[in-house]
Amino acid sequence: MKGRPVTFDNEEVILKAQKVFWEKGYTATSLADLLTATGMGSGSFYNTFKGGKKELFQKAIQQRREAFIQFKAELSSSDSPIDLIKDFFRSMATADQQTHLQGCLISNTVTEMTFIDNGLENQAITILKDVEKMFALAIEKGQQDGRIKNQTDPVILGRYLITFWNGLNVTRRMYPDNKVLQKQIEMQLDLIS
Repeated sequence: MKGRPVTFDNEEVILKAQKVFWEKGYTATSLADLLTATGMGSGSFYNTFKGGKKELFQKAIQQRREAFIQFKAELSSSDSPIDLIKDFFRSMATADQQTHLQGCLISNTVTEMTFIDNGLENQAITILKDVEKMFALAIEKGQQDGRIKNQTDPVILGRYLITFWNGLNVTRRMYPDNKVLQKQIEMQLDLIS
């Protein structure tokens, strides 16, 4: 008589795996790392994720996309979406050192997957471009209601913020000091005041 297969909460498994991918990157993460982090055996792992490590990584990326979608919903219902964006950046200066060293999973993926896996690279690029559009829409609203004095094209300012985001995720690895980061963030945010 066969035992019942062990079932896992896929969302919890994805979050545990995401943490490993975030710390080590896709390429350096081994199956053993994922099995240890998730508590799964290899049979259960491949029954759940038939595409293996790549499928799990894609689901981890998708989970980050969903977090940005939630943030977009908050922005669209806010009276001052630009203040939420500023708070989003400011919150980076309050993170712990481990978080600083990890950077952003999506930005990391674009960098790591260039010339390695076009599909994964493009998935990450699409997410960043969606965030860029989200920033541009919030900036446009802020310009229209007078909260933002800078009247540069919102598309350009949205791209500026995504560039700032990507750069900040490298800079916080160089200077994982919250006081240094806070000054850098405030200086950059002055552009959208």
